Amino acid sequence: MNVFTIVGSLREKSYNMHLAKAMQQRYSDKISLDIAELKDIPLYNQDDEHNPPEAVKTFKQNIKEADAVIIITPEYNWSIPGVLKNALDWASRVDKVFIDKKVMILGASISTAGTLRAQLQLRQVLSALRANVLPPGANEVTITTAQTKIDEDTGEVTDQNTLEFLDQRIESFIEFVEGK
Repeated sequence: MNVFTIVGSLREKSYNMHLAKAMQQRYSDKISLDIAELKDIPLYNQDDEHNPPEAVKTFKQNIKEADAVIIITPEYNWSIPGVLKNALDWASRVDKVFIDKKVMILGASISTAGTLRAQLQLRQVLSALRANVLPPGANEVTITTAQTKIDEDTGEVTDQNTLEFLDQRIESFIEFVEGK
C-alpha cells in the first residue's frame, strides 16, 4: 500500500516529522510511506492554479497516485499551520486530488492538549476537499507531551505505550483503506 504523508511542520527536528520517519521505518513491511516536501511549495495564487509550479504539480501527482494519505501536523495558535493549509489549498484546486482519497490525521505536541484543535479544523478542511477521512473517535491520534515520547535528536519514538497505540491505529487505517 502506497501512502503519501504530509507533515505540517518545516522545523528540522519537528516531532511530527520524526513521527513520520519513525512510522516510515516501523511499518515498512505493511505500507510504503513517501513524505512530502512542503518547503518547496509556494504560496497559493489563483492566477497560477491552471499552470502551477513544478513543486505543486509533483505534490498533487503524489496525492493522486497514492492509495491513501496520512497527515501529521502540529498545532499553531490553536489552528492548522499555514504551510499545511497552503498545500491543501493548492490540492483543492483544478484537478481536486483529495476527492474520495482515504486520509488519516495524526499529530504530536509538547503540550498536554495535543493537536486536537488543529485536527478538528483539518477535518473541516478535508470535508470541503471531499476527502474520505478515517472516522473520529477511537481513531484520533494525538501524541501529547511528545518531548517525553520522541527523542528530539534521533527521532526515535521511545515510549512503548505510544508505539503500541500507533500500531493499533495503523492497523485500523490499513483496514479502512482496504475497505474491511
